[in-house]
Amino acid sequence: MNNKLLAIAVQDYINANLNADVNQIALAKTPFEGITSAELATQITAKKKSERKLPTWFHTENIYYPPVLSIEQTSSEITAKYKSKLAKGDTLIDITGGFGIDTYYFAKKVKEVIHCEINPELSAIAQYNARALNAKNIEFKAEDGITYIQNTATTFNTIYVDPARRAEKGKVFMLKDCTPDIVGNLDALLKKSSRIIVKTAPLLDISAGLAELKQVSEIHIVSVKNECKELLWVIDKGFDKDTKVIAVTLNNEVEKDFSFYRSVANGTVQFAESLSINNYLYEPDAALLKSGAFNLIGSTYGISKLHPQTQLFTANITKTDFPGRIFKIEAILSTAELKKETNLKGNVIVRNYPAKPEDLVKKYKIKSDQEQFLIFTKIANGENVILKASIIQYY
Repeated sequence: MNNKLLAIAVQDYINANLNADVNQIALAKTPFEGITSAELATQITAKKKSERKLPTWFHTENIYYPPVLSIEQTSSEITAKYKSKLAKGDTLIDITGGFGIDTYYFAKKVKEVIHCEINPELSAIAQYNARALNAKNIEFKAEDGITYIQNTATTFNTIYVDPARRAEKGKVFMLKDCTPDIVGNLDALLKKSSRIIVKTAPLLDISAGLAELKQVSEIHIVSVKNECKELLWVIDKGFDKDTKVIAVTLNNEVEKDFSFYRSVANGTVQFAESLSINNYLYEPDAALLKSGAFNLIGSTYGISKLHPQTQLFTANITKTDFPGRIFKIEAILSTAELKKETNLKGNVIVRNYPAKPEDLVKKYKIKSDQEQFLIFTKIANGENVILKASIIQYY
């Protein structure tokens, strides 16, 4: 850490240049002794990236920011706050602490928290910021979390880990290819805690993750504004029952969830025999789609599916507890009828339809519109249709 960056004049400069061209700042002569232009550019860029993702940090004075990559890789506040509810007991250790966002929110729920971070610079930054945020119940260890767990005689109620995918690996994402290796160290971790929470990117296949891990009691699929952000694997020592899947959507202070046990994921579903104008179209949130329980979505909310391979549903009433978008159908067109239309407007959505959105926009000269939608899809009889619709619920 370069403590000179915390001087009042420097902080004023950073705040005054949040919308400036950081490339010019990085190339220009530094206005402060003992501080490089690159350091100033890093602080400005990282703080700007925190404005929406980490508003508490952004609005707190004298926060010290790490390299931009750490901001990009860290949890958002909204997801960190959610996962803090999964902690059990009075003691928790975060063995991959990083910038400390998750640790900070765990500390709001747990009496004693330890933050382990192998990078000493990042550990020092997280420790300094914790003081700035008045988080007094966090102990910081600038060392490898797995090594600390192995060498300490202390046990913890909860262990949290966010393993990083090793860059040299290809597209196949497996936990054993991450650092630290949770699969290889799982038995050792279970000797020190009765609950382990593992965060992974949503890219990880759920069945593949369950094949690598054991004693998984719950899998939380977390999305924000219809974008799947992370998977949380809750491992409870001795658990040998059916794993529960919770698909949760976090949007504008509103939380909705769709949960089920893995053994009943492949239920039956009713298909819509026809579509009607003024009925409603339901598009499940990304978290629900990641769960893979496509038929169960229909039976849970009492809505009919359009086609076996079309993850869209319909009903003649609105169900505002549904986690996803809801549209009101205003017209149902065939491809031939669409060709006769002029002055088409709407956001284009393609679901199980033999064309790409950008090609359809170009072909039919469709102008963008914020509230109107053109949904290209397939219905139960195999017919391709286009639905003109207006949106009545975003999340």
